[in-house]
Amino acid sequence: MRIKPILDKDYKKWISQLSNHYRSAQIKAAVAINTEMLRFYWELGRGIVEMQTENHYGSRFFETLSRDLKNAIPEAKGLSTRNLRYVERFYKMYSSILHQFGAESAFRTLHQDGAESKSSNMRHLVADLCRVPWRHHIVLIDKFFDEPETALFYIRETIEHGWSRAVLEQMLDSRLHLRQGKAISNFKSQLPSLTSDLAQEITKDPYIFDFANLTEPYKERELKEALLKNITKFLLELGEGFAFVGQEYKLNVGQTEQFTDLLFYNLKLRCYVVIELKVVKFEPGFLGQLGMYVTAVNHLLKTDHDNPTIGLLVCKTKDDVLAKYSLEGYNLPIGVSQYQLEKLLPDNFKSTLPSIDEIEAELRNN
Repeated sequence: MRIKPILDKDYKKWISQLSNHYRSAQIKAAVAINTEMLRFYWELGRGIVEMQTENHYGSRFFETLSRDLKNAIPEAKGLSTRNLRYVERFYKMYSSILHQFGAESAFRTLHQDGAESKSSNMRHLVADLCRVPWRHHIVLIDKFFDEPETALFYIRETIEHGWSRAVLEQMLDSRLHLRQGKAISNFKSQLPSLTSDLAQEITKDPYIFDFANLTEPYKERELKEALLKNITKFLLELGEGFAFVGQEYKLNVGQTEQFTDLLFYNLKLRCYVVIELKVVKFEPGFLGQLGMYVTAVNHLLKTDHDNPTIGLLVCKTKDDVLAKYSLEGYNLPIGVSQYQLEKLLPDNFKSTLPSIDEIEAELRNN
């Protein structure tokens, strides 16, 4: 017998509310479970380190510990030898930072009634560590075991933007921590302090457009079309809060029609962002054109609820000193960056490549 659907609006609204409540409860439960698991890992890692277990119990200690914990807690997961070694490194990686502020106990007492660490910043740090899934931590341990401050940068970015592990790995590959907020700009002199800091943070230098799949030579239109064809990846590279408004957006200025390359609205800054792309080296004259677009958007699109429009010029290459001097003559908030069509290579990448002699020797041996 077929069940007739209920079309009543109040009923549908109720079902929707129940669904949202259930999903919210699932998320809260997952966060709580992750927090408790990380607190357990922290205590386990602390015990492994403080007891100097391998010195006392031999080189196969981790295999023995894994076996004994599995026997004692058969329902528990994450007790493999490999994971236990990550637990030890997890504690070592962050304990040095917490110890500096006398806040190591904050991890053990997190969320307990009346428990407070000596530093509010450290409480936030501990809370942030617990909000990131363990698999994310493993990725960061592998990458930045000796650079915990850099790992914390990615932890905070993961929390703010809700990155999956795949997106986190993509950002690691592009070395975001070396690019975030690095554009040459005049934001500090042209925007209020809080706004200027946030505006600077949304910039990158360079931008990585490796998804564009372009080879030399190419034209500006081809670059713009490639970016818009991959708009999801382009927005991910731009960062949180960017909403696409239009390409070649028409602005009626006096008796003329002017067209911006790309127009966005940033929801965090609550302002329009005009992006101009140049497939050549930065020239000071480019700023005049971009400045006109920024002024036009302020007059034609900006409302009383919006903050001043920001301009961002993205060139193939730039001279930082020339860009900095050029911006000092403008009273509009503008940033200048460059782009790359391939991901940044690690600092030691070239040194790890085999030489021609090594390649020939390998071929002979085979």
